[in-house]
Amino acid sequence: MNIKKLKNIIAGGENLTTEFKQRFSTHTKIAKEIIAFANTIGGILLFGIDDDGSIYGVESEKEISELIKETAESYCEPQIIYSQEFVELFGREIVVVKIPQSEVKPHRIQDYQSELDLNSAEVYVRVKDMSVPASKEMIKILQSKSNNSKLAKYSVGKNEEVVFNYLLENDSISVLELKHSANISERRASRTLIKMVRANLLYIHTKENGQTFFTSL
Repeated sequence: MNIKKLKNIIAGGENLTTEFKQRFSTHTKIAKEIIAFANTIGGILLFGIDDDGSIYGVESEKEISELIKETAESYCEPQIIYSQEFVELFGREIVVVKIPQSEVKPHRIQDYQSELDLNSAEVYVRVKDMSVPASKEMIKILQSKSNNSKLAKYSVGKNEEVVFNYLLENDSISVLELKHSANISERRASRTLIKMVRANLLYIHTKENGQTFFTSL
């Protein structure tokens, strides 16, 4: 990355694909950031830059590099693929970590479980300039996209009709709103909305608090 491009990224501030870190904090906190990028559309993590864009640099590029390697390989499941480079800016060393969008979503904090447990797995996605926990619905959709699984004999039923009618009068619908509107269980409401997203009938969105809602295309 050349200096001009790095300056432009810093000037743009933190956003969906950019995160600043003045220093390496803990493996788990950094794992959350790179997992969120990998589970969303990829991004860049800059070490040596404060949240407000102030340039501090890092004391040891080698140390940061080793900590990132440990994080990607030992604190993320599956391991995160990334690349890194060092750029000198105003006499200070900046570590640039690039995380591409993953093809094996969802990634989670390493829990040493043989399979992902929806009730305990710590999965993160990127929302605006934040890394937030993914809902069960988002996790299932990430799984279906990675597996390229297709819906078998899917057809629109009465619960889907409730969703369409609800969205005629409202901007969005949540699992709980469908549960009450259709008088069905929360699990069934969740499954209905997930299938509608997979069938390209709805969009799924995540709020800054990690909650999920759905909108029409």
